[in-house]
Amino acid sequence: MRTGRLRERVAGLATRGSLRTRLTLLVTVAVAVAIAMCAALSYVILADRLRGNLDMTILASVNQGDKKWLMEHCSSDGTPGPFADGLATLLFTDGRTCSVGPSPILADFEQDKEAFQPCEPVYRYGETRDGKRVRVVTVHFKPGVAVMEARPYGHIERTKRIAALTLGGITALGVLGAAWAGLAISRAALRPVGNLTRAVEHIAQTEDLGTRIPVTGTDEIARLSSSFNAMTAALAGSRERQKQLVADAGHELRTPLTTLRTNIDLLLRSEQTGRSLDPGAKERLLINVKAQFAELSTLVADLLQLARGDSDHEPHVELGLHEVVTAAVERARLRGAEVTTDLRPWYVVGSASSLERAALNLIDNAAKFSPGGQVEVKLRDGCLTVRDHGPGLPEDELPHVFERFWRSPSARGLPGSGLGLAIVAQAVAETGGEVRLANAPGGGAIATVDLPGSPDRRAAP
Repeated sequence: MRTGRLRERVAGLATRGSLRTRLTLLVTVAVAVAIAMCAALSYVILADRLRGNLDMTILASVNQGDKKWLMEHCSSDGTPGPFADGLATLLFTDGRTCSVGPSPILADFEQDKEAFQPCEPVYRYGETRDGKRVRVVTVHFKPGVAVMEARPYGHIERTKRIAALTLGGITALGVLGAAWAGLAISRAALRPVGNLTRAVEHIAQTEDLGTRIPVTGTDEIARLSSSFNAMTAALAGSRERQKQLVADAGHELRTPLTTLRTNIDLLLRSEQTGRSLDPGAKERLLINVKAQFAELSTLVADLLQLARGDSDHEPHVELGLHEVVTAAVERARLRGAEVTTDLRPWYVVGSASSLERAALNLIDNAAKFSPGGQVEVKLRDGCLTVRDHGPGLPEDELPHVFERFWRSPSARGLPGSGLGLAIVAQAVAETGGEVRLANAPGGGAIATVDLPGSPDRRAAP
């Protein structure tokens, strides 16, 4: 019961304390147990060696002694003779003893009787008649007679006590040293954790995502610090992109909203003043308002698509890219585009709605610049190409076509928000592919999308 309670208390302390305290306690306990086990083992070995040496000394004395001389100094009635030096006793089968020495050895007939027959010596602890503790060795002398010889072992007990005190002191010093070493190790090991904690607290208080932690070494703490730095860098980049998106959205929304407000104010003023606009002007004004609403709706939809980004939780499933592109082509044709297709089966893992939106944006963008809206769409071995027959793009503008809100100077007068190709790049990246735009040989531009997959279903990555 006491051992169980002690274990519960130690476990409670280990779970309630700080990580530094628990680590120090763990190191201290581990070293203390190791030192205590070594000390206990050393004590056991020492005691065994001392006892063994004493047994060998006693046995050598018995073997070297003149047992016949001992018999001659013992009278037939078992009374001691005139010799009075040493601790030796003859033991007879009938229980009689004959001792030589100042204090006879007390016999333990139950243990010593084994020596009446030829066998290994019998070792035991015993006492003399005056109460002294001795180590006794009983050996066979002749049939019916055994010899007991003893030596005091008080000096061995003193040696064992000194050894116990010495080993106890070494254990105590070892535990103190282990506690100091454990504290030093825990401080050194947890210093990066402390830096990480302070960095997190600083970010929580100031929202400063520019905080970085110095990375030293290649251990787990270093990896954690590197991951933390990468996380804060990613969050900082995400915040900057959000700020840029809001700024760009505000800039892009300002013009259509201003135009829409101007047109609506003009309509209201004409009604309030009683000076009605002529039917043709009013119709043109309403058509313009409707167009502005459509432009705003498209812009808001594009902004929502971009703002979702990686937070879009639509599951990625295996789907036929050729089927998705076919659906996008049908929608583009309803908008007036003349699209010719050459689609081979290709299966990918991704979001059907995102990929269809990307394909539709590519086709709409190509139709906008192609005479008569003629667009060629091909899908072969996971490579989707969308080509128009327009004027193409200057080479210095090609690196910017997938940037948000970027529009070619030659396309300022055409409808659009400058977000279509940015949405394409985002959808393709989410699927693990690549997209690029280049001028096609013979004129026009060609958009190329490479997506990982397979021509067979259930073989896509």
